Amino acid sequence: MKKVSVLICLIGLTLYSFAQADRWQQKANYSMEIDFDVENHQFTGKQKIVYTNNSPEDLNRVFYHLYFNAFQPNSMMDVRSRTIADPDSRVKSRIQNLSADEQGWHKIKSVKHNGKDVKFEVEGTILEVELSSAIKSGSTATLEMEFHSQVPVQVRRSGRDSKEGIDYSMSQWYPKLCEYDYQGWHANPYVGREFHGIWGDFDVKISIDKDYILGASGYLQNPNEIGHGYETGTVKRPAGEKLTWHFKAPNVHDFFWGADPDYTHDTYTIKGGSIELHFLYQKNEKTEEVWKMSQPIMEKALGFIEKKYGEYPYKQYSFVQGGDGGMEYPMGTLITGERPLGSLIGVMVHEWMHSWYQMVLGTNEALYAWMDEGFTSYASSEVMNFLTKEGAFPGQEPSDNPHTGSYMGYKNLAQSGYEEPMTTHADHFRTNFAYSMASYVKGAVFLHQLEYIVGESAFDKGMLDYYNTWKFKHPNTNDFIRIMELNSDMELDWYKEHWVNSTNTIDYGVASVEQGDAKKETVINLEKIGVMPMPVDVIVTEKDGTQHIHHIPLRIMRGEKAQENKELDYTVEEDWPWTHPTYSFTIDCPLKKIEKVEIDHTKRMADLDRSNNVWEKE
Repeated sequence: MKKVSVLICLIGLTLYSFAQADRWQQKANYSMEIDFDVENHQFTGKQKIVYTNNSPEDLNRVFYHLYFNAFQPNSMMDVRSRTIADPDSRVKSRIQNLSADEQGWHKIKSVKHNGKDVKFEVEGTILEVELSSAIKSGSTATLEMEFHSQVPVQVRRSGRDSKEGIDYSMSQWYPKLCEYDYQGWHANPYVGREFHGIWGDFDVKISIDKDYILGASGYLQNPNEIGHGYETGTVKRPAGEKLTWHFKAPNVHDFFWGADPDYTHDTYTIKGGSIELHFLYQKNEKTEEVWKMSQPIMEKALGFIEKKYGEYPYKQYSFVQGGDGGMEYPMGTLITGERPLGSLIGVMVHEWMHSWYQMVLGTNEALYAWMDEGFTSYASSEVMNFLTKEGAFPGQEPSDNPHTGSYMGYKNLAQSGYEEPMTTHADHFRTNFAYSMASYVKGAVFLHQLEYIVGESAFDKGMLDYYNTWKFKHPNTNDFIRIMELNSDMELDWYKEHWVNSTNTIDYGVASVEQGDAKKETVINLEKIGVMPMPVDVIVTEKDGTQHIHHIPLRIMRGEKAQENKELDYTVEEDWPWTHPTYSFTIDCPLKKIEKVEIDHTKRMADLDRSNNVWEKE
């Protein structure tokens, strides 16, 4: 096996840094003034976007998302929910039955481009705008809009009057400019799930009844006027029935907020005062103790996360009770809060981890949902296992493999008959089951299995390099694979082609263990039963307990992983060509001394039939 030199590898890393630098990004700086009517659950808005076209193309039109329009009878979300085999239990036929005052909508009053009125048309959840003149490549344009909106009853993610009694969960709540990138416009209708956005700075002013307390993306600019636990000095509230909350959120691709008059607002400062955590929740017997207990635990979680996955780039994060489960947004999350401690920490960790794989890296969730949900699920399991080791959950023991549940879920998917390739658009899966398993479960297994392929050291370094190289650049599958290739000195395109692009499965077995021609040798015969090839670790256990690992790389990898367990002998055997259904190798140990031969003793390979992975002397 020939290895590429360290020098060439370093040159490759440098060239790759230059190669991906031309992944241009559009920029959209938002200014919004919102006047909210809590009696009618409606608001009017004025929005200005300063849009910079960094693409090489001129743009003759733009598109906006109008997410609230999904919450109307006969919308695409409504019909999809009523016709899919396994509808989301939170949606089902609820949209069809909404009364006029329970529905959501955006009514666009006007759109201007550089001060001139332009033509526009609403198509469901997308606003199509014809520009009076092209936004030239490299130029900046100003887009202004006035709109009137109604907040729907809480059905999915956004809305009013949640099951836990939160008045407003304001996510996907404003006309949002669609992303334009190297693949063109992404004006996807809001059918069920994932999102894609443009980074920019948000300056948002929300005028609402003075009794309400808000938690939101960004930093509050006027705490002395607001009070409610935000004040830093003497509170001087203006006269009148409303207060205006002024937030600024730098370099984010969305903006959320939650509002309720009964929120308790706690702050918790970490990292020597450089990051402030905000906790907004309704205090009752189900929340008070666990939300207080969660605060130092989340500080401990961040220390582990930053060491493993990269530095959190903002100075604030807010955990806001609301929504219909848990949903991530820039600089904060909406989560249901009436949970026992383990469940609350689990959802807090998961949603905060999205800050790395969606809010900072910003993968296109519609096309690569598994690169967000799967990576987040993998990292969340690692964080929760770390917290368990640290004693955060008394009485619970950490796991040697915190991803066992993901492997079991993947096996159920692969054997269900419903699996679809992970390349399927998030809205195009035929079942919600297939989407969820592919995105969360198979995506998590993708990473843990990749660690098995490239080795722990290369994998850990690759995860950090991926974040630091691709933050704020919308990476795709190839970008991640290339980072891991450079860190492992291997070819890994085969792994993507089988695991991501297909539904091929893995099954290896120990066919036989025989005495070699020389009495001091043993021949181990393996077989590849599944379609998907994998490198294979074989651990041999002798009668006296001595163990040694034999690593069999795939020929198409053009490399092999370094020794992981320094306490055991480690031998790299000849490559296994993926076309060959069988493979044999010889070890310097007589058969009579061998007690056991096992494939993949660390159980990081998603082998669907482990019954043939072990040979034991009778």
